[in-house]
Amino acid sequence: MFMMTVKVLVDIRPSLVALPFHRAFTRPVVEIDGVEWPARWGTTEIPVEAGAHEIAVFFRYKGQRAARLGVGTEELTVHHTPGAQSRVTARLAPRNGSSFKVESA
Repeated sequence: MFMMTVKVLVDIRPSLVALPFHRAFTRPVVEIDGVEWPARWGTTEIPVEAGAHEIAVFFRYKGQRAARLGVGTEELTVHHTPGAQSRVTARLAPRNGSSFKVESA
C-alpha cells in the first residue's frame, strides 16, 4: 500500500539574546516517533505520513551525538490534503536549562 507523505515545517528558534551562541555552538534536532532528523535554526522541512505522531525538539552542542538538551514535546496529528503542510513552532527561552515550547498549528 502506498502511503502519502505530508511536509511538516518545523520553525526552531532560540531566544534573540542566545541566538549568536546557539548558531555558533549548537545544532537543533527534531525527533518524530523516535526517528531523529538533523535540523537547523530556522525552518526545517520533514516529510511524514498522515496520522498521529510524537514530536520532540532538542539541541546538542556541535560534536555531541547523544545529548538531548532543552527537550520539548508535542503530539502532532497530520492530515493528508493534497499540497497541505503542517506547521510546528519550537521556541527556546533565554534561561540556561530552559526547554523548548513546542506547538503545532
